[in-house]
Amino acid sequence: MSEQIIEGNDGIEGNGAIDGIIEKYRGKPGALIHALTEIQHENRWLPREVMQKVADALEVPFSQAMQIASFYKTFSLTPKGRHEVHVCTGMTCHLRGAAQLQEKVRELTGLKPGETDAGSRFTFEAGSCLGSCSIGPELIVDGKHYGRMTPEKVDDVLKRYE
Repeated sequence: MSEQIIEGNDGIEGNGAIDGIIEKYRGKPGALIHALTEIQHENRWLPREVMQKVADALEVPFSQAMQIASFYKTFSLTPKGRHEVHVCTGMTCHLRGAAQLQEKVRELTGLKPGETDAGSRFTFEAGSCLGSCSIGPELIVDGKHYGRMTPEKVDDVLKRYE
């Protein structure tokens, strides 16, 4: 796979679902987090243009919308792939081979942690403990946990998400 990172194309022009979400919360500044959550679920990320539309519709300052979106980890201000692949790098997973899992994901996808492929298939993330230490090292794809992972099993797991 390519190591290219997707840029620019926010894919929101004429998106009726996003427009519907914005209209649902129009004039309700207290619903900012709800609106952003629904849009994130629909679009997988929050483009700047969408953030401006939300701020205008909910009558909140753009800076407040950006502050909320950048504070909570659940929101992304950069494009995400259809499938999010996460390797736990907490202490237990690290000691049990998380670095080898990361390397295998990188080898198969061409991505480093924090990157999304050009086709928007995968976003690769790595980081903190996910609280499943007893089954580490752990690979998570779209919220589904794969415990006691080995580099040899990673390819089979990722093929399920084609």
